[in-house]
Amino acid sequence: MGVEEEFTAFVRARSSALLRSACLLTAGDRQAGEDLVQAALAHTFVRWGRIRDPNASEAYVRQIMFRMAVRRSRRRASSEIPTSEPPQVVGVAPPPPQDAVSDRASTWPVLQELSVQQRAVVVLRYYEDLTDDQIAVVLGCAPGTVKSHANRALQTLRRSLGSREDGAGRMGPERSGT
Repeated sequence: MGVEEEFTAFVRARSSALLRSACLLTAGDRQAGEDLVQAALAHTFVRWGRIRDPNASEAYVRQIMFRMAVRRSRRRASSEIPTSEPPQVVGVAPPPPQDAVSDRASTWPVLQELSVQQRAVVVLRYYEDLTDDQIAVVLGCAPGTVKSHANRALQTLRRSLGSREDGAGRMGPERSGT
């Protein structure tokens, strides 16, 4: 299989997962998410033949995508305009039970208030289920920086959503040392 065919197969297999992450990174703006994925894939295609480990292909694309999202947010003079609804992405799992839907609806605006780096860590950790070490590779930073961003993001989420005694407001399991 040639380089172009390999890349095409990769895009077909992983583009919906990449788009989900991109939409979350762009605060629910599907068009911006599609643009982000497209730009990251275009950047990747030029270098596709140089990726030595095929298992690292997705991590490479995600790294480009998240770095582009951070660069774009830094360039933007004005802040993001929050949307009231989470992104509607093709291939998303069926809706959860009603109480979880209301939790997600109240969480969405708060996620948009996080910095792009904090949102990236939350997306990679709780939506993509990556470890801190894997997130550090994707974002090109130290694992300690990932933990710091995660801690600040969770503090913001807890403060904004209010602490709940039953634990229903948690984003996911605490990760110590991963």
